[in-house]
Amino acid sequence: MKDLGIILGIRPDVIRACKIIKLLSENKNITYDFIWSGQHYSENMKDVFFKQLNVPKPDVEFEIDTTNDASTVSSVIKNTFNHLENNKYQAVVFLGDTNTVMGSIGAAQHNIPIVHIEGCMRSYDWRMPEEKYRKTIDHLSDRIYAYLDSYKTQGLNEGISEDIIKVTGNPIVDIIQENQNIFDSGHQSLDNNVLNFIRKNEFLLATSHRRENILNIDSLNNIVNLFNSSDMKIVFPAGYKTQEMLKSYDLKLNSNVLMIDPLGYLEFMYLLKNSTFVMSDSGTVVEEACIMNVPSIQMRYSTERPEVYDVNASIKFDPSEKISDFQGYIDKAIKLVDTKWAQPFGDGKASDNIVEDLIELSESNSFYKHNKENYPFDISNSFKE
Repeated sequence: MKDLGIILGIRPDVIRACKIIKLLSENKNITYDFIWSGQHYSENMKDVFFKQLNVPKPDVEFEIDTTNDASTVSSVIKNTFNHLENNKYQAVVFLGDTNTVMGSIGAAQHNIPIVHIEGCMRSYDWRMPEEKYRKTIDHLSDRIYAYLDSYKTQGLNEGISEDIIKVTGNPIVDIIQENQNIFDSGHQSLDNNVLNFIRKNEFLLATSHRRENILNIDSLNNIVNLFNSSDMKIVFPAGYKTQEMLKSYDLKLNSNVLMIDPLGYLEFMYLLKNSTFVMSDSGTVVEEACIMNVPSIQMRYSTERPEVYDVNASIKFDPSEKISDFQGYIDKAIKLVDTKWAQPFGDGKASDNIVEDLIELSESNSFYKHNKENYPFDISNSFKE
C-alpha cells in the first residue's frame, strides 16, 4: 500500500502541485500514486503542462464521461471509488474546487482520509459550482491546507475544527519565484501569428472561461465590449467553450483582439509577464498577475481572492451589471501600471510546508480526524499497518 493517492484533473492543478509532486518524489519516507481524473484531456489542456513543468506522467488515468457536469462528477466519483477498492492509501489528496474534487465522495465512501489543498476559500457566490464543490470537500476533509489566515477563519466560521486546518501559503508563489527566468523563453513556443501580432507593441492579455460569464449572453457581451473598448492589441487565449459561445451568440471582437486556442504554461506566462495589464475571470491568472506585479481587471461578480483588491493590484469589473462606461475600467487599469504592491499570497515556501506536514502525518499515521479506536465503523483498511 502506498501512502498517498494524489488526484488532479485540470491544468491549474498541475501548475500549483508540480513542486509538491517533485518534493514527494525526492523523499524516501513517503510514497504516492499520481492519478489523473480525466477532466482535462486534450494535449494543450493537459500534456503540454506535464512536459513544461517536468511533472511525471500520471500512474493512473481515469476514463470519464465529460458530456456535462453531472456525468463528469459521477464518473470521477465512480472511478475514484473503484480505484480505491483495489488500491488502499493512508489518505487521498485533492486540490482546488473543480469537478475533480467531488471524487472525495468516493474516498469518503471508503472511509479513507481526505486531504484538501486550497481549502476554505470562499466567494460567497452560490451560483458558482466551484463554491458548492469547495464547501463540500472542506466538510469531508480530514486535513485542509488553507493558503492564508483569512481563509482559515472562513473555515472556522463554518464549524470546521481548527485542528484540521493548517495555513501554508499559496504554492503558486513558489512556482513563479522558481520559474521567473524561464518565462522569458516562452516566446519560442508561440506561433508566428502571435509574435507578429504583438511585435514592438504594448499589448493586453485576456482570458474568460467562467460559466456564469460565458453562458450568459449579457455578461459575455459586456466582456466583449470591455475588450473592444481598448485600442491596444489584445491577445485572447480562449477556451473551446468560450469560442463556441461567442460564435453561438454572434458576438464580434474588434480587429485589435487576437483570439487563439489555449496555450502552454511557458507561452502564457511569457505573455502575462510582458503584458501591460490582464483582463480575466480566472482566479489563478489574477493571482499570477498580482505576484508578478502586473495589474488586472478581474471580470467577476465576486471572488475568493479579495486580497488582489486589498493591495490595489486589480480592478473589479462585474459582467452581470448594466455598464455604460467600459473605457473607464481600462483607464483605471492603466493607472495601476508602474505602481508597486506587496503580493499577499505567501513567502514561496508553501509546497515545502505542505509536504513536510504530509510526511509527518504519514509517519505518525494521523490523517484521520476521528479517533480510530472510537470510530463506529471498521476503517482498518484505510490505515497504514
